[in-house]
Amino acid sequence: MASSSSSGLTFKLHPLVLLNISDHYTRVKSQATGADAGAGSSAGADSPPPPPRVFGCVIGVQRGRTVEIFNSFELLYDPSTHSLDRAFLEKKQELYKKVFPNFYILGWYSTGSDAQESDMNIHRALMDINESPLYVLLNPSINHAQKDLPITIYESELHIIDGIPQLIFAQASYTIETVEAERISVDHVAHLKPSDGGSAATQLAAHLTGTHSAIKMLNSRIRVLHHYLLAMQKGEIPRENSLLRQVSSLLRRLPTIESERFRDDFLMEYNDTLLVSYLAMFTNCSSTMNELVDKFNTAYERHSRRGGRTSFI
Repeated sequence: MASSSSSGLTFKLHPLVLLNISDHYTRVKSQATGADAGAGSSAGADSPPPPPRVFGCVIGVQRGRTVEIFNSFELLYDPSTHSLDRAFLEKKQELYKKVFPNFYILGWYSTGSDAQESDMNIHRALMDINESPLYVLLNPSINHAQKDLPITIYESELHIIDGIPQLIFAQASYTIETVEAERISVDHVAHLKPSDGGSAATQLAAHLTGTHSAIKMLNSRIRVLHHYLLAMQKGEIPRENSLLRQVSSLLRRLPTIESERFRDDFLMEYNDTLLVSYLAMFTNCSSTMNELVDKFNTAYERHSRRGGRTSFI
């Protein structure tokens, strides 16, 4: 049972969380499909299995009435007992605390079209870590008519139902929040993805060529503005105060980008961008390797069924 949240909290969700959950679900579904295909070839065709569910924790910070969800990590789930592996959770929490000391576990995530009754058991189990955990639910089914993101954030509220106090899920509104590193990384990955049959190298060359052209155009416009100001200083053209005010406002920003604080912030954003780009590259390589291994296993199974004795390494 779910209702609308009345807590008054403001939730901000970062794209990295959506990518993590989607990647987690895709990997688990691919592995389950491969296992079912191998079993089906020997046992006969059966009805398609239900889509798998994945589970994990979401981490971030809470400043006053604003909750910002930055990242997430996967968890192990036991479907027989409908519970999470607590030892694994504590280990992952300890590791993430060393890397992100300011991030705390805000709640957990799962996949499905709607919240289930068993989800409340997991929700209660996490209340000793966070007394009011969040529940982020991703709907993996494709709906082309839906314009909003298939993400729902739930809070837990205590309601009196038939004279009995019960916890229920209350749907909360949220906004998508991005930092510069995430915007650059998403744009970088989008340009690297071959969309017209070309290779990744071709896409990268086109992206770098466009960046070079933009920088070249910016340099030419700065030169035009510089020559214009020199001519105005020499009295060759009339003085235009509105333009001078705009140039003065732009120049006053230059000392800001030369401070020690700016350099530290810039290097931090730059390193974050490189890290996310490398992670995206590793994910792409892992996906390619998985496809190669699947093809290798298929060839090996066909060879084994034909009675071949050659061993594949």
